[in-house]
Amino acid sequence: MSGKTGVVVVGVDGSKSALAAVEWAADDARRRGARLRIVHVREPWANEFPFHGVAGYHQSLTEYCEGVVARAAERAKERAPDLEVTTEVVTGAVMERLLTEAERADVVAVGSRGMGGFAGLVLGSVGMGLASHSPVPVVVVRWLQEKTYDEVVVGVDGEAHTDPALEFAIEEARLRGARLRALHAWHRHLHNPLALAGTPVDRDAFDEEVREFRERLAPWRDRNPDVELIDTAVCGHPVPVLADLSGSADLLVVGSRRHGGIGKALLGSVSHGVLHRARCPIAIVRPKGG
Repeated sequence: MSGKTGVVVVGVDGSKSALAAVEWAADDARRRGARLRIVHVREPWANEFPFHGVAGYHQSLTEYCEGVVARAAERAKERAPDLEVTTEVVTGAVMERLLTEAERADVVAVGSRGMGGFAGLVLGSVGMGLASHSPVPVVVVRWLQEKTYDEVVVGVDGEAHTDPALEFAIEEARLRGARLRALHAWHRHLHNPLALAGTPVDRDAFDEEVREFRERLAPWRDRNPDVELIDTAVCGHPVPVLADLSGSADLLVVGSRRHGGIGKALLGSVSHGVLHRARCPIAIVRPKGG
């Protein structure tokens, strides 16, 4: 990945999954030799609720926000004592402010579900929008496994939008000293009258897919001899296959196709599907310039 800033950003809101994201981000920043920036977004309309006029409410909200980032910083320092950590409470719409933060970061991490300003994160519009429009990889953390598997998994298809995902996955595998498993899951298009299970045409089509997949990986393997790259091709839908592999991976990486404006806060079907089913942190990587 080019254009490094030396900063890993994590968005926090006080939820358990956000603290798990802090731990992941602290580990990643330590591996990269980067700084960790912890951000809590305070939405400006919070003071518009009926109870905002209660004496001491504004001060209590401010103390809460400051407490959120303070607890997150404490967790980060526990995880990586020598890490340079900065914190900030910013005001604005959550997705827009995190997208602004992403412009000055190498990676952005968030929890899978939040509370308060991050309500429904990832499974709701805020998280979907962030993953759909961030200029840098977005890592969604539901929890951190206690066990380390020393494996990063990346989904690879025949489209160019997966190249940035593969590049990021190689970088993460190298930083961790882990092997990289590149998966290509081929599933038949049922509207194709020739796609009949078990027929010679079906087997030949799959064999051709495997050949093209390995040819696609060859230059990456040649350019990165220090990373053990395992290619796995299966016949099946990529979402359940990737979800299954995520159970024995430290990180799952998928690509996301380009989309239009922020109003189109949608992901591709594969990245959307694995967000709901992955059993390890998942990185969503958009095409460069998309």
